[in-house]
Amino acid sequence: MTLTETQIHEYDRRAMDSNETATATFGIGCFWGPEAQFGAIDGVVRARVGYAGGTKRGPEYHSLGDHTEVFQVEFDPDSITYRDLLELVFESHNPQQQTRKTQYQNVVFAATAAQQAALNEFLTAQGLTADGIGTRVEQLSRFYLAEDYHQKYKLRSVSSYMDAFEAAGYDDDDLRESPIAAKLNGYAAGYDVAVAEELST
Repeated sequence: MTLTETQIHEYDRRAMDSNETATATFGIGCFWGPEAQFGAIDGVVRARVGYAGGTKRGPEYHSLGDHTEVFQVEFDPDSITYRDLLELVFESHNPQQQTRKTQYQNVVFAATAAQQAALNEFLTAQGLTADGIGTRVEQLSRFYLAEDYHQKYKLRSVSSYMDAFEAAGYDDDDLRESPIAAKLNGYAAGYDVAVAEELST
């Protein structure tokens, strides 16, 4: 599949603005895989990775403190709901188990009262409670962006795609926030994405 700078600009220009999306934040192990997996999902517009859940100010990869690796998705709530995302998150890990290393723990963050209510309803429907599972359930207080080289990690390994983004004038911030980069990061990781068919025709 070839990628041109025109295709990049056109796809991102048509994408939903951030002020129209909702945002969800989760942790299910190393953040590279989930960013690719969830970025590929229809209805998810943008994806990024970072650190959350701890008290250390300004965490960095080699100095995380008590933070956890997390991924954040911006999504179109008319296409996919927070509950839909919760179902995928809980399918992607065993909520009864938790790793000791805080960096890679499973955690679901509720950023709003509506998300907390949806989470409570979801757990109840599964016969679970927040206190009765290994997965951490927390209020999101702050999300810290991870370093550039962690963003779109799978995509960065495909030099032809990266060349196209460079030709399009995208810097690291643009790549991180690019809707087409979120999809292609999933594609590079082996997930089916609708944009692959669009670009191939």
